[in-house]
Amino acid sequence: MTVATPVRSDDRTPPRVLPPHLSPAQRTALATFAPCVLHGAPPSTESLADLVARCDARLERLPAHRRAQLGMALTVLNARLAVLLGLGTLSRFATLPADLQARCFARWLSSPLAPLRSASHSVRRLVLAVHYARPEVAQAIGYAGPMHQRVPRVPWEGPLPGEPRDDEPVARGLLALPTRLAPTPVPRGVVTATALHADVQRTADVVVIGTGAGGAVTAARLAEAGFDVVMLESGAYRSGADFDEREAELTEQLYADGALRTTDDASVALVQGDTVGGSTTVNWMIMLRTPDFVLEQWAAEHGVYGMLPQDMRAVFERVEREVHATAVPEDAHSANNRILLDGARALGWKVSTANINAARCVRCGFCGVGCRHDAKQSTLVTFVPRALAAGATLYADAFVNRIEVRERDTGSGTPPLKRVHATVRDAHSGRAARTLTIDAPIVVVAGGAIGTPALLQRSGLGGGGVGHWLRLHPTTAVWGRYDREIVTSTGIPLTTMCDEHLRWRGTDYGFWIETPPMHPSFTAAAMPGFGAPHSALMSSFNQLGVLIGLTRDGAERTRSSGRVRVNRRGETSITYALTPEDQRRVRASLSATAQLHFAAGAREVGTMHTRPLVVRSAAEVGRLEEGAVGPNHIGLFSAHVNGTCRMGTNPATSGATPDGERHGVRGLYISDGSLLPTALGVNPQETIMSIATVLAERMVARHAAMTRR
Repeated sequence: MTVATPVRSDDRTPPRVLPPHLSPAQRTALATFAPCVLHGAPPSTESLADLVARCDARLERLPAHRRAQLGMALTVLNARLAVLLGLGTLSRFATLPADLQARCFARWLSSPLAPLRSASHSVRRLVLAVHYARPEVAQAIGYAGPMHQRVPRVPWEGPLPGEPRDDEPVARGLLALPTRLAPTPVPRGVVTATALHADVQRTADVVVIGTGAGGAVTAARLAEAGFDVVMLESGAYRSGADFDEREAELTEQLYADGALRTTDDASVALVQGDTVGGSTTVNWMIMLRTPDFVLEQWAAEHGVYGMLPQDMRAVFERVEREVHATAVPEDAHSANNRILLDGARALGWKVSTANINAARCVRCGFCGVGCRHDAKQSTLVTFVPRALAAGATLYADAFVNRIEVRERDTGSGTPPLKRVHATVRDAHSGRAARTLTIDAPIVVVAGGAIGTPALLQRSGLGGGGVGHWLRLHPTTAVWGRYDREIVTSTGIPLTTMCDEHLRWRGTDYGFWIETPPMHPSFTAAAMPGFGAPHSALMSSFNQLGVLIGLTRDGAERTRSSGRVRVNRRGETSITYALTPEDQRRVRASLSATAQLHFAAGAREVGTMHTRPLVVRSAAEVGRLEEGAVGPNHIGLFSAHVNGTCRMGTNPATSGATPDGERHGVRGLYISDGSLLPTALGVNPQETIMSIATVLAERMVARHAAMTRR
């Protein structure tokens, strides 16, 4: 069977027909497991065969070796040996009665054998995410859906009452929300795959690879200083009408690996943007300064200079002005954020209203899939346009294969010439790839903490600390069931933050608590369990409040928790494991988050463990620390993927100098979250933008003689 891939409404190319990614036997296995996973879920109007086909199509954006791994998971689970390990009987899953299938699948999910846990969780998440993406299924659980297609249904969405104001991030007064937006013309200077009709060879002063918080800021600063800048972005250029608030489709289009990126063992979901603007296009907008004690640690332990608190204060203020980072007014918080705000105040814990990078936000709740209203001041609408206005060129859909150092470093004023090799392909039409070759003395790699070390290793420029010291801010959620509507799919997702435990038990390593947006496809995949218990949770969709605990990992400072490595076949491997100290903090975050729920009026609270721990009073929250937090025993994710090319003075343990330059390769810089020497203990957007500003200004001073204009 073949599956047609949907295309954007403004794309005139015919839909591309994809060959199946799974073998017939694997598709048959998936058809066997799906009814077990979805038992009790709201029914869909599609057939089981259609569900399997959509699961297969969902794998399109995964790297080939990741698709093969998921296919192998289906093969393994469909074998008699897997049932033997689950039930002690040598049978095929398909021949078991429904009750034994459920028992077998449950045992796989919590098996002592890590491969069985990994395989079953991968299948479970895929099936649930695809099923709950169906409109009729989402409607059955009470999902409000896109706000631009309806009137606001709760007080915490839509414009606020009052006179229009420019000194806060939300819109006030009556504001018409158009149900349809005309496609926005691609700006001058942006070259998309469909506009590239031949291979390109060109030169530049600087090539910047990536357009997120680090890359776009760097490109704008250098272009405005007079450098001839070319930006390369692996994701597509989208804006306005493209962000139509369809959760499942946009999640697949805007995130790395189609939002299916995980560690090798599938134990941690990695949430990273893959579009122009990078993760700033899809994040939840909170702007937090790097804690003083973190900056001081970088200086003392890693040789980072010029970034002490007194040095960075003016930089933070400048970046905040440029992205309109302002405090959310008290009357703009969603019900989910009020849980955190009111619960922390009741407990006497430190809690603050957030600054968010927004202007005239209409509180629609869809920040995670791009801002339809251009209210979010991401790099897509700030620094990328600034770079273009200063003469830069942006190639979208451009995947960089390797960087080649073309000249020997003679130590002259100009760094040795480098050649960047990229492939440009339209993901929607599947048009034949074009090659892009750019020669430049300065190359800035800003592909994120997975993409940057992988590119360096593919280019033979790895070694030392490249790929090591992956830091994730491992995050887990605690849900609370309320007797009132919370509707976590509505309102500004993240407007409050509790840092009561950031310096847990007197250490510099702790956790903080925030609020996430929850939409059906993502929620279904994230919530624990399957079958009837999972369906019961989803049926309470609008009465569930969800808080997340984020841990500052790396408490065992000399120990690298994770690694990004490219093997001889060019496949990227991502490994990560919580250290014992990190596990202690993750456990502590569970009981602390549960206390907040009960202080805000929850009647029961549960965790994301494979076998959820559920408590019904504040006196019981200590029980939540008793559950296992090892791989695939609890749901973990991270939208803060950092480290892997950290700044430092020792080439053996770092990837770049304190100026951001790759050790031993003059003119090759790094400017993204991979540079962070340690985890931050706060969301990293503002830190990355600010570090990029400092390093870009150093580049300008160092290479000023190169400017041509």
